[in-house]
Amino acid sequence: MVISSFSALKSRLQHLSPREAVVAAAHDEHTLQAVFSARRDGLIRPILVGRRNEIRSIARSLGEELSPEQIVDAQDDLECAARSVALIREGKGDILIKGMLQTGTLLKAVVHRETGIRASQVMSHVAILDVPRYHKLLFITDGGMVVAPNLEQKGHILKNAVDFCRFLGYERPKAAALCAVETVNPAMPETGDALSLKEAGERGEFGPCIVEGPISLDLATDREAALVKGYHSPVAGDADILLVPAIAVGNVLGKALYGLAGGQMAGVVLGAAVPITINSRGATPEEKYYSILLCAAMD
Repeated sequence: MVISSFSALKSRLQHLSPREAVVAAAHDEHTLQAVFSARRDGLIRPILVGRRNEIRSIARSLGEELSPEQIVDAQDDLECAARSVALIREGKGDILIKGMLQTGTLLKAVVHRETGIRASQVMSHVAILDVPRYHKLLFITDGGMVVAPNLEQKGHILKNAVDFCRFLGYERPKAAALCAVETVNPAMPETGDALSLKEAGERGEFGPCIVEGPISLDLATDREAALVKGYHSPVAGDADILLVPAIAVGNVLGKALYGLAGGQMAGVVLGAAVPITINSRGATPEEKYYSILLCAAMD
């Protein structure tokens, strides 16, 4: 299956059942625009955590009415994050949505040893990019959580992304373990990791998928470049997942495709008790909406 764009994704997932969603620091117009759109489309039933008066004022300006029980008052970022995570722990939310607070503040509450909602050994971030010059959505991981993953951590990160794609209907996602070169080089430890991940994929350790590596970005996304270089793989020019060797690579790559290349980006954190939407505080309402849509698709 190929999902060519966010609009195509929306058409595929339009019959989802509504999910309970907790919105952390909901006192933000773009966040509430996305949340109200998702509510109208039957994707979520939101609980809004944040500065009550500001939330009510923004909602009124958007033509939306809120009942008192839909708002949980919280003033600063720390309180918004803590109360939102507590609501998830109490079973009152199936999705956690980031509003107008720093990602690090929210994730610190999520991973807290005593009061957090970490559910797996390795939590990871997936940036989903709709890039005009690529023929389908790209899933980049991990540009937001694990700074310098070792081979074991890369395996967890890759499995999170592969499982996520399967939630969206991909039967056999194609994953590229990105490196600067296509051969194993002892001076570049990530190339050896990439080959190990490919071999693990061939053994079925990540479930149905195709893992290729080491492979460079151009070969993973440009079939003609792969043909010119004589690189033969079903992943070449057709990758779904781009597994990066370190957080800096994923962060720069995602922002380059989003900013310079004119793409749209949604963001999801996997490995917690519930999926978490992660967008830049300056993201458009549409991009925030697509992050919610992606999380709503997960069981």
